[in-house]
Order: sequence, then C-alpha cells, then structure tokens
Amino acid sequence: MKADIDELRAGFLNREFDEVRFEIDGNMFAEYARACGETDPRFTDPADADFQAPPTYVSTLVGGRALPSDFPNLGGVGMDAGKGVEWMAPIRAGATLTGKSHMHDIYTKTGRSGRMVFLVRRMELYDEDGTHVANADTRTVIRERSSE
Repeated sequence: MKADIDELRAGFLNREFDEVRFEIDGNMFAEYARACGETDPRFTDPADADFQAPPTYVSTLVGGRALPSDFPNLGGVGMDAGKGVEWMAPIRAGATLTGKSHMHDIYTKTGRSGRMVFLVRRMELYDEDGTHVANADTRTVIRERSSE
C-alpha cells in the first residue's frame, strides 16, 4: 500500500519532535576537520585566534529521534540519501548548542524499481544566546515495496 504523501505532509511537516543539547568539543571538531582534509588553521588549530568548527561539522550531530513517534511505518527499504548543511554563524569550542528537529520535507520520485519516498529531517541549531547558527538536514529514501 502506497503512503498518501499529501496526508503525511499535512500531518508532519514543520512540527518539532525532538530537542537535544550538544556540548561542542574543539578537539573533536579539529580532528574531524583534519580527517576531512581541511588545512585552514581556524578549523584545525585550537591555538588559532579564529578557531571554530568547520561548517559541515554539524552534520555529525545526531538527535534523540529520527522520526516523530507517531510517524507511520512506510515499509520498504530505508537508505541514507545524503546530508545538507546551511551554515549561519561560527560555532566555537566549548559552546552548548540546542538542536530542534522537525520534518522539513516529504516528497516522492519514481525510479526503475518503483516509487521512492524521501524524508528530510532538519535539525535547527541554536547557541546559548538563541542565535540560529546552522541547519543540518538528513535525507532518507524509502523504496516502497511492491503491492503485488
């Protein structure tokens, strides 16, 4: 049975379902930056005057829930369909961030193997002052099972 995408969108988009706090460790994000091949000292050297997390670091932060507790099981095979980051302000070592998650988009595409449902979960990240510092999107694709 195929999910009614309009119904899912109406019931779940932009409804916050998870909130978590993150203590940002500068040594961890410097290690992440070096592992990604970054060479700019502001991302790799804690002694740099402008030391900050590389913009993509927020894609490593994981909330407590992947989906709202009442989100229906769509069946099929779920797979990672990518990450996206919108960087708005520097994130410094020692910062405490609050991540608030909601379903940002739900859409379909049809491929050779049938319909695929894409779920985009957005975590909005705020610093201690309430400044919106970044958005981290996680996309999941579910290939629906054939109803035959």
